Amino acid sequence: MGEYCAAAAAAAAADGEPAVAVPPPATRRPYGEYDRFSTKQGHRQPPRQHLARPEHYTCCFFSENENPLIDPAVQYMTVIYNRLFGCGLACEFVDTEEFQRLRDLKQLGLTYLVYPGAVHTRFEHSLGVYQLAGEAMQNLQMNQGKELGIDRVDVQTVKLAGLLHDIGHGPFSHLFEHEFLPRVDPGSTSKWSHEHMSALLLDNIVDKHAIDIEPDYLKIVKEMIVASSKFSTTEGAKEKRFLYDIVANGRNGVDVDKFDYIDRDSRACGLGSNFQHWRLLQGMRVMGDEICYPAKDYLSVHKLFTTRADLHRTVYTHAKVKAVELMLVDALLEANDYLGIALHAEDPEEFWKLDDTIVKSIETAPNDELKKAKEIIQRIRRRQLYKFCNQYSVPRDKLEHFKDITAQDIVCSQKSSKVLLKEEDIAVSNVKIDLTHGRDNPLESVKFFKDSGCEEKFAITEDRVSHLLPACNQDRIVRVYAKKPELVQAVSEAFENLQVRMYGEKTQVHDTPTKKRRMRFD
Repeated sequence: MGEYCAAAAAAAAADGEPAVAVPPPATRRPYGEYDRFSTKQGHRQPPRQHLARPEHYTCCFFSENENPLIDPAVQYMTVIYNRLFGCGLACEFVDTEEFQRLRDLKQLGLTYLVYPGAVHTRFEHSLGVYQLAGEAMQNLQMNQGKELGIDRVDVQTVKLAGLLHDIGHGPFSHLFEHEFLPRVDPGSTSKWSHEHMSALLLDNIVDKHAIDIEPDYLKIVKEMIVASSKFSTTEGAKEKRFLYDIVANGRNGVDVDKFDYIDRDSRACGLGSNFQHWRLLQGMRVMGDEICYPAKDYLSVHKLFTTRADLHRTVYTHAKVKAVELMLVDALLEANDYLGIALHAEDPEEFWKLDDTIVKSIETAPNDELKKAKEIIQRIRRRQLYKFCNQYSVPRDKLEHFKDITAQDIVCSQKSSKVLLKEEDIAVSNVKIDLTHGRDNPLESVKFFKDSGCEEKFAITEDRVSHLLPACNQDRIVRVYAKKPELVQAVSEAFENLQVRMYGEKTQVHDTPTKKRRMRFD
């Protein structure tokens, strides 16, 4: 009713009846063209220009026939940054099986078994870092673009580094690199890192998919990715050294990678976070080829490091999370000889095939060679975890010369002969929590300036800001687990003997609960 029909009008005219002119429905204006009324300012604002994409930009999450400005429902939405747009070159990397693999890598590995909301992936994180890297470059370009000579290629290069910085992560993220590979080959810690694998995998992607990128720019992207690792080559950078500090900051650790995962992980785990990364993004300024921050934001920078440390303590190294990780590492070790898992880490063409689904592959495999690995995974499924016995923090005056505790150390400390412990009965987790620079304070490497008109950069010592800041920048925690419930008491007693032998007293702050000491399998 009320709709204009051309055929009906023609029929009415033929019968001699006057046609009633019904206006066609009003054309709907494209999304984003309406003025937005600001209740805060009380006046009309111009259309949102950032929704109109330049010709050289395409949204890397739509097909060619989809227009996000016409149909908002097809827009790629994220929990933290709402909309994401990317250049065509970024699309070419995103639309590869190597990058899509990140959808099957959980950002926090096995943490979701303790924090059920922690199911976000490396895919989401990589998009977030891409976004923040773009915002950082936009702010620098707007405020100091001419002075620093920042061009479109610089912006694109930094954003690509943010997008691709984590493609080299193995199954369950850091567990593969820091727990599994060192158990297979103790020397791997000095010759393998996920940053280095990201660079190798990037070369493989470009060759395999014939992505058109200049070799010089590709080299810079790879250097930016490894800038904070032991494979860093940024010391030799002759110009625009500050660009290498945006995604992975090897100088002081303040980078957009941390900005994203601190916000994302805190939200996913249901934890509050007072860290405001936007303050640092808006206030950053390059002085002497180094990114500096307003002196008033000293505590914001400090909050970055302390929030990260809090996440390590309460989430990443949670006692139950570590118990599950120790079990999964044992399962992967049992399966390694048959599946050749560690061998994939030597070849980028094979490495991208590894992801978190390896657990399901082991669990459902019919092979008898994987029987022990399947039994461990079954225990994880049924929540029959390694039993936490106790833990202690290494005394501050012993941190400098501390060496990791091993299962052998605990076995050698056993005095009771009721149960004869073996190394394979015990699991040890040596946890290190710091502010990114070991025992040093990373803020000593961060430079500040007084105000926008100041041309001098300087470091700020803690005592000039607050006397409440911690005097020590590192914690070392030793946790011990019994692989069988009936061994909890024996392991706990041996662990206590070890502390007395090393420090002259028990340094643990509580005793192992009696309930755990008496625990048995049903």
